[in-house]
Amino acid sequence: MIGTIRKHSKWLWVLIAGLTIFSFVYFMGTGPVHNGGGMNSANPYGTIYGRPVTLQEYTEARNGFFIFYWLHYGQWPDKRGAMTSEDIDRETYVRLLLQQKAAKLDIRVGQEALVTAAADFLRSVGRKGQAVPMQQFVDQNLAPEGLTVVDLQHFLRSELVVQQLIQTLGLTGAMVTPQEAGLLYDREYQELSAQVVFFAASNYLAQTTVTPAAIGKFYTNNMAAYRLPDRVQVSYVAFAASNYLAQAKAEWAKTNFSEYVDSVYQQYGASEFPEAKTPDEAKGKIRELLIHNRALADARQAANEFATALFAMEPVKTGNFTALAKQKSLTVDTTAPFDAETGPTDFSAPPAFAKAAFQLSSDVPFGGPVVGPDAVYVIALANQLPSMIPGLNQIHARVVQDLRNEEAVALARHAGTNFHASLAVQMAAGKTFAQSAVAAAQVPLVLPPFSLNTSEISEIGDHASVGQIKQAAFTTTAGHISNFVPTDDGGFVLYVQEVLPIDEVKKKADMPQFVAQVRRGRQNEAFNLWLQSEANRELRDTPFYQKEAAGAAK
Repeated sequence: MIGTIRKHSKWLWVLIAGLTIFSFVYFMGTGPVHNGGGMNSANPYGTIYGRPVTLQEYTEARNGFFIFYWLHYGQWPDKRGAMTSEDIDRETYVRLLLQQKAAKLDIRVGQEALVTAAADFLRSVGRKGQAVPMQQFVDQNLAPEGLTVVDLQHFLRSELVVQQLIQTLGLTGAMVTPQEAGLLYDREYQELSAQVVFFAASNYLAQTTVTPAAIGKFYTNNMAAYRLPDRVQVSYVAFAASNYLAQAKAEWAKTNFSEYVDSVYQQYGASEFPEAKTPDEAKGKIRELLIHNRALADARQAANEFATALFAMEPVKTGNFTALAKQKSLTVDTTAPFDAETGPTDFSAPPAFAKAAFQLSSDVPFGGPVVGPDAVYVIALANQLPSMIPGLNQIHARVVQDLRNEEAVALARHAGTNFHASLAVQMAAGKTFAQSAVAAAQVPLVLPPFSLNTSEISEIGDHASVGQIKQAAFTTTAGHISNFVPTDDGGFVLYVQEVLPIDEVKKKADMPQFVAQVRRGRQNEAFNLWLQSEANRELRDTPFYQKEAAGAAK
């Protein structure tokens, strides 16, 4: 089973495969480059912690990263433009750094732990709950890339070592006292009561006036905003996880699924599913996630088989895609034109979809599999559309609407600024916020109590973001009004009525979970800060770092 881009993907992958997933680390020092004992003909791979990196160590780390990338993304990092050679080199040296640090700390992995990790790994990449035979996995997946069972063993050992390294180096971040956590809880969950008056542009549209001359000038001044970027259309076959749910359930049924769910809950349930009201509800969510991820793994296997057959067809031509899909009774859909930043708008595609689409060409017309949260895609180039600016006659209605919206926003902000000035005078004379607002022909909106932890306030609609409301509220003293806050929609003035007392009963119930979350966050933060600092210092005497530093200096 391969980890997917979902809410609980990281901890699930750690649990199932015994691996730790890192985000790619970028490092670049700001100080001078130290040649020290760095690169020379006798030491082409540089030094880390003052010790020369050998060819064998570099190769093992690089091969380990290749296996890691394949497990996480379903393809090899050097294929189809997935990563540049510089990206691969960076990740290789980060792995070398972590491995050498672990060696300095004498962190070791016992044979029993390695055997268990290998068994879990082979079971996780298998189907129907059955482990893939080691030799079969090597022959089908590693050998074609020049990798061996020894590379896999090095990779598994390295990942287990790094897990222990994270726990060791991030330990200081986990040292959060209950008193400190209590203060953090109060800050996050202290609620305010407030009222707000919005000035929405839609209320001022009727007051706007546009002329042909104004429309032409607005279009000319904003032509760059109307430029359409390079776009593509792709045909695609989607292997939806939902089509494999029954198969996934059957595969899990062949295992001790209930016991496995219980073990996941015991280790992660309380902290990873805080929204669950009961243990049974949390276990239900774990069960659904496990089934979904196995279904997605099965979908990816099917997509891999389709892609393998597609790339093997000679000669290479776009018609192969439709022909193979028809042969396998698969549905082919074609996207509307989309750009690299926005991606397809006619369905919810993962970010990697657009990236893969813009790497296609007449020479390489096929891409994928692209793994999304709910489906896996294999794609084919259908059309390429170069950047252009539509003429005014083509987008006249859009330009007129944009001009009217701009004028309406300006009118709304003018009205809001005047309201704020009059409000200050009225309240200084003894009137309440509500009375002052009504006197100015405005209707205040009473907001439900909210805290810094609040993620949604449905009452504000599209008039402002939750962040803008919280920023205004928590920088305003109780009993006072905020400044006029401009927004894309116009703006608002907020009145803070009072700071509400903490619910001590709820706080007491929440604290164990809250403390665990704070400690875990601090631990991850401590390790990431350590890694960035360590890479900036200890990777200076490596060829990759020196190349990056030289490029930055230019």
